[in-house]
Amino acid sequence: MTPARILIIAGSDSGGGAGIQADLKTVTLLGGYGMTAITAITAQNTLGVQGVHPIPTAMVLAQMESCIGDIGVDAVKIGMIGSAETANAVADRLATLDNIPIVFDPVMVATSGSTLADDATIAAFERLIAIATLVTPNLPELDALGGDGIAAHFNTHVLAKGGHGTGPMLTDRLIGPRGVRKAWSNARIDTPHTHGTGCTLASAIATGLGQGLDLMEAIERGRKYVREALALAPGLGNGHGPMGAPFGFHAYA
Repeated sequence: MTPARILIIAGSDSGGGAGIQADLKTVTLLGGYGMTAITAITAQNTLGVQGVHPIPTAMVLAQMESCIGDIGVDAVKIGMIGSAETANAVADRLATLDNIPIVFDPVMVATSGSTLADDATIAAFERLIAIATLVTPNLPELDALGGDGIAAHFNTHVLAKGGHGTGPMLTDRLIGPRGVRKAWSNARIDTPHTHGTGCTLASAIATGLGQGLDLMEAIERGRKYVREALALAPGLGNGHGPMGAPFGFHAYA
């Protein structure tokens, strides 16, 4: 069988816990084929982000064209976008694709607290939200983007991730244009090794959509995958370490 072709538009994490590196691991372990358009290079580890070098917009688009024109694409995952110019250009190109699911993880701040998007870039996120099948903000990101109402305003779906909530139970909510469609609650997994959770979840969902799962099935499989990866964290580094790789993960049934 031909694997689902997943185009990942995101930044590189030199420490391997998040970004392109986490995306590729996730897509591969879930049976997809990952391709990349790298938007930024970061010097990064479990303690924080030591440096960021945005890739010129023309080069981001060139990477996208190389993948789309030759290999093709079944789903797209967008993470760290690099600049407002790149956000607008990526939105323009993706808007020309027909019936390709797009998962947008609006990365603003790294797990360590380092800023990964300036105000102009965050403002340009509206273009990407407007073309996305699903947007996956954490609670602070959702507030910065305008709250639950963005689902109705942009006629899209939003998975509001509850990891930044308080208490022993965490709740993720799927919000559609007409309001909350479903909520999932699970006990918090007590670990500091949460680097890359957002990247991993968005990539897992994009892979599921590219494989033909419906939105609810793709989200549920993605959530299970992330929780298993959190439980398998190897404890690397001196800060927010990477999650583990659930090699034995069973696909959604």
